[in-house]
Amino acid sequence: MTAPSLSQRPPKVLVTKVGLDGHDRGSRLVAAYLRDAGMEVVYTAPWQEIAAVVKLALEEDVDVIGISSLATDHLLLPQVMAALEEAGLGHVKVVVGGIVPDDEAAELLEAGVARVFHPGSAREDIVETVRRLAEDARSLV
Repeated sequence: MTAPSLSQRPPKVLVTKVGLDGHDRGSRLVAAYLRDAGMEVVYTAPWQEIAAVVKLALEEDVDVIGISSLATDHLLLPQVMAALEEAGLGHVKVVVGGIVPDDEAAELLEAGVARVFHPGSAREDIVETVRRLAEDARSLV
């Protein structure tokens, strides 16, 4: 039996938190949204190191990484983007959700983050954006 091609398997998303922020209610909720929409979700506990996230993204062959931030851990995202690029994972799309001030959101987008979701983002918007980004990531492989 052969493995399904990238176009045949559902989008694969890593949902995680980097840094010292342990508030994970939002990330658990988003992980459930994506799973319920038919995506394959790899979920980690909070307090992940950047190198561990990159390693897991590589091992799990994810299309998208969703990072939750409540307490300024989104400021680590430029380092995450650089580490992904260095590991040959520049095609993997990264989204961040949570409390991200508008000026800092602009900095994240400039660093290569594909989308910033603020509190109150609609479930449908999150699901459809992640699905589209997964397709985009696969087209770059």
